[in-house]
Amino acid sequence: MRLRPGAARGVAAVKLRISDDLALPVEAVTEKLGFLGRTGSGKTYAAQRLAEEMHAAGAQFVVLDPVGVWYGLRLAGDGKTPGLPIPVLGGLRGDIPLEPGGGALIANLVVDRGISVVIDVSQFESDADKARFAQAFADRFFFRKKAAPSAVHLFIEECQEFVPQNPQREEARMLHAFTRMWKLGRNFGIGGSLLSQRPQEVNKKVLNLTELLFCFQLTGPQERKTIEGWISEKGIDEDIAAELPKLKVGHPHVWSPAWLRVSKEIAISRKTTFDASSTPTLGKTAAGRALSPIDLEQLRGEMAATIERAKAEDPRELRRQIAELQKEARQAKQHVPGPAPATKMREVPVIKAAEMKRLEAAIAAEARVAEKGLEANAKALACLKAMQTALEAFTRKPTAQQAVPLDVSSRHPLPRVTPERPWAPPPPRRRNLENGAPSDIGRGGLYRILVALAQRRQGLTNRQLGVRAGLSSRSGTFSTYISRARQAGWIEGTGIVRITDAGLRALGDFEPLPEGPALADYWLRELGGGGAARILKALIDVYPGALPHELLGQAADISPRSGTYSTYVSRLRTLELIEGRNELRASEELFA
Repeated sequence: MRLRPGAARGVAAVKLRISDDLALPVEAVTEKLGFLGRTGSGKTYAAQRLAEEMHAAGAQFVVLDPVGVWYGLRLAGDGKTPGLPIPVLGGLRGDIPLEPGGGALIANLVVDRGISVVIDVSQFESDADKARFAQAFADRFFFRKKAAPSAVHLFIEECQEFVPQNPQREEARMLHAFTRMWKLGRNFGIGGSLLSQRPQEVNKKVLNLTELLFCFQLTGPQERKTIEGWISEKGIDEDIAAELPKLKVGHPHVWSPAWLRVSKEIAISRKTTFDASSTPTLGKTAAGRALSPIDLEQLRGEMAATIERAKAEDPRELRRQIAELQKEARQAKQHVPGPAPATKMREVPVIKAAEMKRLEAAIAAEARVAEKGLEANAKALACLKAMQTALEAFTRKPTAQQAVPLDVSSRHPLPRVTPERPWAPPPPRRRNLENGAPSDIGRGGLYRILVALAQRRQGLTNRQLGVRAGLSSRSGTFSTYISRARQAGWIEGTGIVRITDAGLRALGDFEPLPEGPALADYWLRELGGGGAARILKALIDVYPGALPHELLGQAADISPRSGTYSTYVSRLRTLELIEGRNELRASEELFA
């Protein structure tokens, strides 16, 4: 382990004493630990006590905090005087704010500076933003540590938020990044602690890698079952079902069968820093207490250059600039006088000099990045080419009869509109059951529900399922079909509904969704040629670019401020065909 200058004790003599009953060797920095217990049982308190000991030993640690309580390390126990001199990034009390796209930037900062830091992601507005930040941080942090191995410990508060047992679509890449780091990170000096009050929601593959488990009071049967599974996995023959509910606050049972060879109850020692994780009581709060001063000017300066480089490399930023230029071109078009039959050709300014300089600077920055080989990916290069094409178009000298249109042409022609055409897929071919008798599923809503679930095996929410099956998910008919399918054993799950093997056998043959470009054509046909289809077509034609609502409404010939437009967008988003908020983009699965 690499100690920072000024560490008071030698590595050989270092002990991380978090209890009078237990002193951990310094190797705990690179081991995998777990702190599990119900709310208020003392798991976060114990992990912060371990962080204090690591700091005293000169070891580097990083905290990923989705709750916003680890800032207490910056304060002494009285909540007023200075505690540990470490930066707090993000959250309500952070020294520097965080952005959803800054995960890789923060990872570079942590590795380059070798500092201990609290990364507070509690103020991100959505789970998607949090997952985007965490996935980028884990990927870049693991990549950089492979090239520069050194001892570092990663505390992950409420770890089920980052390594979930049942990840949502936007969480899959994040789970992969953290699982890979947890499996292989020790080779490069990365250790970590998992903290959770819901152990049954923590990914089992990650949790089972834990070498030292601090199990605090647990009362729920599912939580205790998870702990019993971990103990069984480690080959321990102990009956702990009756013991866990009786544990006192701050008195965990410690298991380490292979590493420390211990199994006993201990009492966590008192912390020296402020306990921000304790439940607030009347008249006592830390909301108004300022953090201790820390010199962050150099830190901000070092981040500034990295922020600008990240923006230059970010395909989203390039697509945003293109969308802005397209909007400006359309606004310029609206102010051009109508053409007269015999007017003379004249120059019409389409883009201002300042805007031209900004575009040229963006292209030059991207070119410098490419020359230095700074991880310019294929999408960034594609966006650069698109910007160059846009620049050539904007620098032409158009006539009064000419305009700069948004190309939403015929790469995917819209299907013919037919009156009263149902959007739901037509019933696919079916086969009889194995005994030769016809299935009793019928051809109605229940059949369409099973087809939709068979097409999307990872499962659908009730709303997504209702849209795909042509039924209102709030209707009694939909509830009846779901109840019948569940009783027959054809489906399973509540929040996310999935088809079972029995359901597939009862359904028989069905037409799966096509893949690649054919999938985009399929959905354009199924949407029936109306406003939803025109919106999707406009986004497909500019992919991988995105369009703001104003431009998208113009391209689809629908007012973006109308209720009809909102309905179409909501439907497409439920079908997972589009993504984004202020700017909309076609789903990448349409082009996979």
